[in-house]
Amino acid sequence: MFDRLFPSRKPDPKPLPQPTPQLALGALLVRVAMADRTYRAEEVGQIDRILSRTFNLKPLEAAKLRATCEALERHAPGTPEFARLLRDEVAYADRKALGDAMWSVALADGGRGEDEEIQLLAIETALGLTDADMTAARENALRGK
Repeated sequence: MFDRLFPSRKPDPKPLPQPTPQLALGALLVRVAMADRTYRAEEVGQIDRILSRTFNLKPLEAAKLRATCEALERHAPGTPEFARLLRDEVAYADRKALGDAMWSVALADGGRGEDEEIQLLAIETALGLTDADMTAARENALRGK
């Protein structure tokens, strides 16, 4: 009887891990995918492939990492904080490759939305990419390279 009157509270959720470059990358990829307010299977698959290839993970490990990144993205700081972590810890060439990867996620669902492009521009700028490299990433993605 008391259980119905005073239901037990759900335990506090497990605390999120501190962002690392690996988690920041995944969270930014998720952020790009969700910029148009949809999160499609094609985008999830592309994120998993990028994480797997980038960090040499098996598919299940990449999916688990993505799931952690999804939770982190929902409760994490804004794009500049993630980007700063990557800018400080990751070489420019790798950040440039991240720009290419983000475009592949944005286009994975077959659409090209203004919200995604705005999010991409903000992330690429925060990563410290040059205008020329940002333009090249967009053009390569649109050509399907």
